[in-house]
Amino acid sequence: MQTPIWITNFKNYEQAVNENAVSLAMAHEKVWKDTDKNIAIAVNALDLQSIASMVHIPVGAQHVDPIGYGSKTGQIHPEVVKNSHARFTLLNHSECRFNDDKKLQLAVEKCRAIGLTSIVCAESPAEIKKFAAFKPDFLGYEPPELIGSSDVSVASKPECITESLKFCGDIPLIVGAGITRVEDVKISLELGAKGFLVASAITKSDDPEGTLRDFVAVM
Repeated sequence: MQTPIWITNFKNYEQAVNENAVSLAMAHEKVWKDTDKNIAIAVNALDLQSIASMVHIPVGAQHVDPIGYGSKTGQIHPEVVKNSHARFTLLNHSECRFNDDKKLQLAVEKCRAIGLTSIVCAESPAEIKKFAAFKPDFLGYEPPELIGSSDVSVASKPECITESLKFCGDIPLIVGAGITRVEDVKISLELGAKGFLVASAITKSDDPEGTLRDFVAVM
C-alpha cells in the first residue's frame, strides 16, 4: 500500500457494520475516486469478504491469528483472510492485543509468507522499537489512553512520534488515537508520519464522506 495512507478502522460500531458497513465503504470508495488519495478500510471479519468484493480500495481485517488450517475454532486464519480478497490486516491493536510477543512475531511471519500486508500496532515508542525487529510492513503508534478521545490526539505527543520514527528504520509509521481535527493530520505529517489509523472521527461523524474529504485533502 502506498503512502501517505488513510485507514479507517470500522471496529464494531453500529454505524459501521452490516448494511452500514456497505454504505461507509462506498463513501470511502467515492472519496478515493474523486481525490486519488491513498485510502483503505479495516472491517470486521463477517463483513470482510462482501465489502472487499464491492470496492477497489484496500480492505483489511482487524486481526488474524498465527494459525494454519485445521481446528482452532473461533480464530481468524490469515490465508482465509487473504483468500477473501483482503489486502492487509491490523495486528496487536490495543483492543485486540496478543498475549505474548512470540505469537505476534509468528503472525507477522505468516502474513509475509502469503503476501498479506501487516500493520503492527504499538502503545509506546519502546514497543515500536521491539516490534520493528519483526519486520512488519507498517508500524502503528497509538497511545491507548487517547483512543476514542475527542479533544486530545496523538499529535499532542510529538516527542513520542519522533522517538518512534527513530526506531522504525525503513518501516513506514502510521499514527492514530484521538485524531479529530485536520490540524492533527498536518502536525503528524510534518513530524514524519506516513499515514493514519482512525475510527470514530469518521464512523461516528454525521457526514462521514465530508469529514473524510477534509482529512485527506491535507495529505
